[in-house]
Amino acid sequence: MTVSRTTRLVLFGALVLGLGVIYFPLLVVLLNSVNADTTFGWPPSELTLEWWRRAIGNEGARSALWTSVRAGLAATSIALVLGTMAAFALQRYRFFGRDSISLLIILPIALPGIVTGIALNNAFRTVLGIDLGLFTVVVAHATFCIVVVFNNVIARLRRLGGNFEEASMDLGANGLTTFRLVTFPMLRSALLAGGLLAFALSFDEIIVTTFTLGAGLETLPIWILNNLFRPNQAPVVNVVAAVLIVASTVPVYLAQRLSGDTASGGRL
Repeated sequence: MTVSRTTRLVLFGALVLGLGVIYFPLLVVLLNSVNADTTFGWPPSELTLEWWRRAIGNEGARSALWTSVRAGLAATSIALVLGTMAAFALQRYRFFGRDSISLLIILPIALPGIVTGIALNNAFRTVLGIDLGLFTVVVAHATFCIVVVFNNVIARLRRLGGNFEEASMDLGANGLTTFRLVTFPMLRSALLAGGLLAFALSFDEIIVTTFTLGAGLETLPIWILNNLFRPNQAPVVNVVAAVLIVASTVPVYLAQRLSGDTASGGRL
């Protein structure tokens, strides 16, 4: 299709404008993390790493970071197991209600976070009688992390088909050997990409976490929210927010590279 020069310029301008709206505020956060002016005067008259030193020494921020990492790793582990099993069940077998079950698996990521948070809070405290804590956060995060893993794995299974597995079993390999030597190597990059995206989602989640986190615990996003308007904490909050930006970008970038490599025939 031939596109005129004017159309190309308009599309390029729209692209630049869209990226600017998205990433300029993030750039401001990064610059304010080294801005010596505590009132964040613009443009920065002087740069400093003092706020980074204070952030590293902040016990509350370190504790919140460790809580986020633990919750993210646990939720991702659950999502990898359940999401992969669900993808195999829905792709490899045909049964009544398969499409409805697929919709139910994907639905949690489409629901508003506040609805999910309220529902889980009521289920944990009222119905199950479970005190809110790290366990409830992990379960809550796993509900939407499963969707990411499920989508990655089922997309890969649809592309692969079952020819390689059938050939392996025709040659005498049992189901476990076929999975270990044939299926898993072909799914490995999809699992890694799904796991990275799931961890990034869990690490950044704030709305569902607010309703399912117990007293005395803070994840890093919750710590940022609680300290954002406290006196003299704004510079440290900017540093933590800058770290959160980087920590969220890396797994998403790696997941995109893995998905792109596998789609173009690359291998890990």
